Amino acid sequence: MKQQLIVTILGTDKVGILSTLAATVGACNCNILDSRQAVYGQDFSLTMILEGTQSAIIKAELQIPQVCQQNDLLSMMKRTRQHHRQDLAYLADVEVSGVDFLGVIREITAFFAHFDITISAFRQNTFPDPQSGSEMVECKMVVSMPKGTDLNQVKEAFEGKLDELNLHGTIKEKH
Repeated sequence: MKQQLIVTILGTDKVGILSTLAATVGACNCNILDSRQAVYGQDFSLTMILEGTQSAIIKAELQIPQVCQQNDLLSMMKRTRQHHRQDLAYLADVEVSGVDFLGVIREITAFFAHFDITISAFRQNTFPDPQSGSEMVECKMVVSMPKGTDLNQVKEAFEGKLDELNLHGTIKEKH
């Protein structure tokens, strides 16, 4: 019976580090079912879900931390089951902007959670408005919506939420 392992790795981004990690996973006879990675300046974050036999997963649990230690990386692992790939057919780009205030991100993320919409990617930027001096915020997100989501209903509710928060924004379905 196949087993699954979630692996998260953090550390300094180095040329070839992903290749080293993929080779380690392959040498353990595991498959990478899904992965996400991001680079933040000189650092990177990688999360992947591995699948293999019980002995392959045990081997990965022993080998990956050794490779991480040799490359000055942090690793964390958790066994899981029944991984389902994210349905990428229902993606949308979201943009929000306006005067920044404490809790703005909590309000926007709670809005999407209410509709069972997953935020797949998120980027925020704050800056002073050159004319008013007010602290401004810009957020860009990629969201994944469940099948059957009425995008027009979500857009209408989103516009209402933005009006309530005195923000501006858009939701555009990705094609």
